[in-house]
Amino acid sequence: MASNNICARCLQRALSTPPRALSLPRRAFISSTSASSAAKPPSNIRRIHQAPRQRAPELQTSHSAQSGAPASPIRDRIPLPADPAQQPDKQKRVLLQPNNLFHSFTHSPAPEIRRRAAFLRQTAYCPHPDHQPHHAPHDPAHQHPNPAAATQPPAHVAHECPDCGIPVYCSPEHFADDYASHLEICDLLRQINEDDHDLLSGRFFPEFDYPGPQIDEAQVNLTNWDTLLYSREFPAINDERSMRQVTRLLTYPMTIGSVLHELSPYGLKDGLTPEGLRSLSALRYTLHPPRTGAGIDIKGLRPNPPPIRLFLLGARAESSLPREIWLQLANLFPRSTFHLILIGPESMTNRDAEFPLPPRTNSNPFGAIVEDRLGGQIKISTYVEYFHTLHEAQQFAPYDPYFDAFVLFHPGLGHPASSHEWAQTLPQLLETKVPVICTGYTDYDMRRDVEWVLKEGRGEVDMVMEPRENLFRSLRWDLNDAEPADVGCGNWGVWGFRGKRYEAREYTGKEGAVEGS
Repeated sequence: MASNNICARCLQRALSTPPRALSLPRRAFISSTSASSAAKPPSNIRRIHQAPRQRAPELQTSHSAQSGAPASPIRDRIPLPADPAQQPDKQKRVLLQPNNLFHSFTHSPAPEIRRRAAFLRQTAYCPHPDHQPHHAPHDPAHQHPNPAAATQPPAHVAHECPDCGIPVYCSPEHFADDYASHLEICDLLRQINEDDHDLLSGRFFPEFDYPGPQIDEAQVNLTNWDTLLYSREFPAINDERSMRQVTRLLTYPMTIGSVLHELSPYGLKDGLTPEGLRSLSALRYTLHPPRTGAGIDIKGLRPNPPPIRLFLLGARAESSLPREIWLQLANLFPRSTFHLILIGPESMTNRDAEFPLPPRTNSNPFGAIVEDRLGGQIKISTYVEYFHTLHEAQQFAPYDPYFDAFVLFHPGLGHPASSHEWAQTLPQLLETKVPVICTGYTDYDMRRDVEWVLKEGRGEVDMVMEPRENLFRSLRWDLNDAEPADVGCGNWGVWGFRGKRYEAREYTGKEGAVEGS
């Protein structure tokens, strides 16, 4: 070490160092001295040979000394990453890769799916014919072949199929004996398994990036999902699983928009009835107003029509949708405004932490939750109450067929467990003479609701749309936790009805000649 390149103070310290330390290489010596100097408490008094900037923390310096990396002024000024074991996760860790989405429900890496597997084992029953039927099936296709021949009591599912990873039978023996019937839905259950794990995989979802309002120069094409996403300028989706995930959410606003839009794919040859055309023409006239030359100055002031009121009765999953999803409905009609009214006792399930229920006061007698800062085109009000209670209190009266419509997503009108809840509501819906749009999980679920409405309506029902498969149904299938063999998809079918209208005609005095009043 040349004495002309080092000051007297540093030379004295080097000479006083034990011989073993002098045998260290220069880089290790500099790192050790830096660590010792960094361990001392900083002083506010500027001393000779003290750097103008404060030294790096002790953890960073010791990390460089242990790794053997050369110490440099630049490295001391750049903060080094801490130990990954001690650093908290600032970003969500990727749980699963796209090629590793299939896992057993019971041994899933996602705790949410493991809890669902435990719930399945507590609620679902083995579908083997040897077991006595525990409850009436949701679909006659799953009817017990011979209930009199069943000798064993009902048993909960406990055995998982190795191909779909979902508990479906009570034992391996029953699974092997009834394997032929399970093969009918095994591939579908495996797809559900992978889709559920995909939602919890922690990956980035580019398919959930939604476009803004639709400009007049680019008309939307409502023929099917592909043409809709293309004409609305959604990000390109080239994966079937991503397509299933995005349609699972968009099916709610797009089902409404496909029926009410002037470019609707449903016409007189595609399920729409003459009475339905009359009802929907009134709504379409309001939803597509002509340009009035409105501007921002005083000369451009024009009266604005009231918003379109959409009453979503029996709201459940649709009430917890992200508000960006409902904005897609308003983007289809850029010159109209909407007021979504979510009504039902389950409309705020699992959302108490997000929106605590307000107290019922004179100004808000039913404790409505109002969300009115959603871009200026849409407002959402939520009522945790039955519709017949609000109707009897004249909360929304009067109803106007030009501005109002009812929407019932999977209402279960004809289901034995829920039909009694709609018995009082149905006459009130028919009384309003406003169109009612309904959907169903499956074809049987939809037609069961149609039969119940026609029976309970007692001739006071006009069909707006014949029951048919929804062009904008969810492409993702859902699993019924109470009956794994019963699978369905959101808004599979769509149909509509309203109360029968009677028109008075003036009698002119001539037989067979009438004139419209």
